[in-house]
Amino acid sequence: MIESADRITLDVNVSAPVFDLTDIFGRRIDLSAYKGKKVLVAFFRHAGCPFCNLRVHFLQTKYLELQAKNMEMIFFFESKEKILLSSMFHKSISPIPLIADPDKTWYQIYGIENSALKSAWSHLTSFIQTSIKAKMKNLPMHMMADQESINTIPAEFLLDENLIIRKVHYSNGLNDRMSIDHIFQFAEGKPVS
Repeated sequence: MIESADRITLDVNVSAPVFDLTDIFGRRIDLSAYKGKKVLVAFFRHAGCPFCNLRVHFLQTKYLELQAKNMEMIFFFESKEKILLSSMFHKSISPIPLIADPDKTWYQIYGIENSALKSAWSHLTSFIQTSIKAKMKNLPMHMMADQESINTIPAEFLLDENLIIRKVHYSNGLNDRMSIDHIFQFAEGKPVS
């Protein structure tokens, strides 16, 4: 993964990079087939990350409500498919597509940050509290495996019906995510800042 200073980030009002991939459930996920719907594309860390698994769990609880507003979600993890499929939690993410990208090809294309400083600060300031919350929800939490990175920083993108990026959220820390209010405002066709 490229270091933060060398990365190219995406901005609003440009076409989202289109991928045509297979998710961990064996389904073809062609972003161009999502035209006509709004899409939340989210990039997470590794399968054992409590910060990311809490966010995935939370977004799962909003899935049907957002889908009723013509919005879909697509999740990327840096873990290998076999690691994700060994987790009952990650297998339960379906029907939301979950794409394994261990080579971080799409992480680079979407400008996902790699920051030891942001990761370390998040771990120092909120790892224990986050781990307790994850444990209480019975979410997976384990050390990295098979070339996963502790330095990956999550990001989320809102795409409109023409696959134009309308909101970008490159996280400043592992608990920093796009506001759910902004996601719902976007799904309802209201302007988001």
